[in-house]
Amino acid sequence: MSLLFSPYQLGRLTLPNRIVIAPMCQYSAEDGNASDWHVMHFGRMALSGAGLFIIEATAVEPVGRISPRDIGLWSDANEAALGRALQAARAYARMPIGIQLAHAGRKASTAVPWEGGRTLTPQQGGWQVVAPSPLPFDPQDAAPQALDEAGIERVVAAFAQAARRAERLGLDLIELHAAHGYLLHEFLSPLSNQRSDAYGGALENRMRLLLRVFDAVRAAVAPDFPVGVRISATDWVEGGWDVAQSIELARRLHARGSAYVHVSSAGLSPQQQIPVGPGYQVALAQQVRAATGAPTIAVGLITEAQQAETILASGQADLIGIARGILYDPHWPWHAAAALGARVQAPPQYWRAQPHGVKDLFLK
Repeated sequence: MSLLFSPYQLGRLTLPNRIVIAPMCQYSAEDGNASDWHVMHFGRMALSGAGLFIIEATAVEPVGRISPRDIGLWSDANEAALGRALQAARAYARMPIGIQLAHAGRKASTAVPWEGGRTLTPQQGGWQVVAPSPLPFDPQDAAPQALDEAGIERVVAAFAQAARRAERLGLDLIELHAAHGYLLHEFLSPLSNQRSDAYGGALENRMRLLLRVFDAVRAAVAPDFPVGVRISATDWVEGGWDVAQSIELARRLHARGSAYVHVSSAGLSPQQQIPVGPGYQVALAQQVRAATGAPTIAVGLITEAQQAETILASGQADLIGIARGILYDPHWPWHAAAALGARVQAPPQYWRAQPHGVKDLFLK
């Protein structure tokens, strides 16, 4: 039997297989409200046959958006709009759906990628960004505002409130975004965090905000509601956040009841030197899993069914994250199941799409 298409338990949540659609920003919201694009996108992903769909980075407050077009979950209007998109997807799909809660920190207030992704000034519709220290991501940008104690308390409360909204919407899982150079990652890395208070300096202090956010979210939802965390296991910059620190963080999260660690990398510094290649982040997930026992999601240029199967069979990870690959091929799980001789969920309207010569591909 294929491991990729075997069930997996995340707390109270049973995944039908081990394919996770990783969060991918769509930059198509209005004032944080999910749009008709999200109705279509959620439906497409929910019918893909994956085991779990995690909704894109969802801002917990307006200044935490990467762009003015980011989806959010800070208001009643955001909650209602997201509920509408979810209702449409759930009408025809049984796939578990989670959400990634996020704050962009110093990488906020940018144009959408297809409009250049540049930093926006207030005159261009942008806003004052915040960070652990007044250090911009790009030296050419204006300095972010360092969060004071009140700002930190506001961020923690915003994550908790967004978590309550997520549970109220009937979402199945929450992922905290502590990767890719956004606010929680910025507090972790000594490259972006040069504070001298309880949130900076020693590793214990740099982990403090993320652990506080995790505890606040954990307390805001039901005890058995799955809460996981996405991290960048390394900045790929000398003197930055690295695997050893990630392992210690993962230990702390695992002890607090984190459902999993989603192991990505990079995004914090323009100086990063990433050794990009097939499965280039899998070894990072393997190290975190081996050292901590925490369930891990491996992600990053995992493109072939047998590649994913081998990662699981060799104990390098527990789940496989697919991101851009499933935008390119929204039926990647179908094709993987056919290649591995497995079975996969599909709506009855599509059952006759089973290729000639392939038997019992779709679960009925």
